[in-house]
Amino acid sequence: MARGPTYRVPFRRRREGKTDYRKRLKLLRSGLPRLVVRNTNRNIIVQVINYHPNGDRIVSSAISSELRKLGWKGSTKNLPCAYLTGYLAARRALAKGVKSAVLDIGLHRPSKGARVFSALKGAIDAGMLIPHGEEKVPDEDRIRGKHIGDGVAKMFEDVRKKLMETTEG
Repeated sequence: MARGPTYRVPFRRRREGKTDYRKRLKLLRSGLPRLVVRNTNRNIIVQVINYHPNGDRIVSSAISSELRKLGWKGSTKNLPCAYLTGYLAARRALAKGVKSAVLDIGLHRPSKGARVFSALKGAIDAGMLIPHGEEKVPDEDRIRGKHIGDGVAKMFEDVRKKLMETTEG
């Protein structure tokens, strides 16, 4: 460990490996809200967050386990579920007046066809304006769950129709 009078201890969240402050600063300089997508061991969390000097403010939020109320019976951590969760969070944000955002995937590595980009596609399909590259977004068959099975694809369409009918989610 470095020593001496000029040594500066990094911020706690940097030491814990939770925050990349350079990346965060670039996202905040855009002046737009952030569409934050996080994967946990069981769920996918999508939030629309505004910056505030005293602490960020969450505008809208959705977690994949909420889809169970709408008839989702499959896994809450796969691509179709990520899409629907992004769609739900974006619908809630649009209801509160947020029309555009930037994607914040945190420390997640941006690999082609990942769940974070499936959630991004859901938010874009809901009507939000988010800058992105089409090469990272998974193809439609994978988003709809056809690679998992026909039952998942049908369940996906049923839940998506229910989400389209509701304005608040």
